[in-house]
Amino acid sequence: MRPVRPLAAALAERTVVLDGGLSNQLAAQGCDLSDALWSARLLVDGPEQITAAHTAYVRAGARVVITSSYQATFEGFARRGAGPAEAARLLARSVESARAAGEAVGEEVWVAASVGPYGAMLADGSEYRGRYGLTVRELTRFHRPRIEALAAAGPDVLALETVPDTDEAEALLAAARATGLPVWLSYTVAGGSTRAGQPIADAFSLARGEGQVIAVGVNCCEPGDTEQAVEVAAGVTGKPVVAYPNSGERWDAASGRFRGRATFDASLVRAWQAAGARLVGGCCQVGPGAIAEVAATVASV
Repeated sequence: MRPVRPLAAALAERTVVLDGGLSNQLAAQGCDLSDALWSARLLVDGPEQITAAHTAYVRAGARVVITSSYQATFEGFARRGAGPAEAARLLARSVESARAAGEAVGEEVWVAASVGPYGAMLADGSEYRGRYGLTVRELTRFHRPRIEALAAAGPDVLALETVPDTDEAEALLAAARATGLPVWLSYTVAGGSTRAGQPIADAFSLARGEGQVIAVGVNCCEPGDTEQAVEVAAGVTGKPVVAYPNSGERWDAASGRFRGRATFDASLVRAWQAAGARLVGGCCQVGPGAIAEVAATVASV
């Protein structure tokens, strides 16, 4: 169900719960994600699985659903033989699948169309390094077609997420401007810097004068790095902050699995809220159970 009120209006009054990691829920459902398209492969041959994963998070209390388009690009689909028209249809399907989850549960949900970084298309981990050797203009040219295709499908907001550096943030904002849709800008960070090594205060400042940006913050980072980033984002921009870190487990590329101890704890949400977070949830390896705890924490504050 589509909410009556814009997300920006809701954020002015309360904290809204995001969903968690889509890939880990799809894996829990038995889906094979060993493909360069990652979860976006299921837009081609398993869209019902994507809707089921979204639905699990809505049932857990998420009221913002992030689409499966993070790694979906015209270039990636072309490598699988899909032409531009088919690729645009698959991008639209990601929005439709997310919207269907709200309908399945009978809950109003905002759909955030995921726009992942250029490095996600490369499928080599470079989204955690940035600095691809491309200019801002070249990155804008890459991002614009899929942003336009996603916007045409009618999401409530564009999630410009897992952004590793300020060049890509600038390009994403430029590519989204003509759509007129609200956006949030979310960096992946390590300590007090972007993954490319820029101070997070400088990175967040790009959003300060952008009226289209309804929230700015971090995702796909360590839970322990989140509170500081939220404080800086709120202080620099004066905007609501979005925060959805990973579980704290580390990806082992050699074995193709996450390792280590999960440090994501729903009780951390209270500190994020106190620092200015108004959109809270989880990213990689944060499942519906954890999101249910986040929703309960938000409801109790």
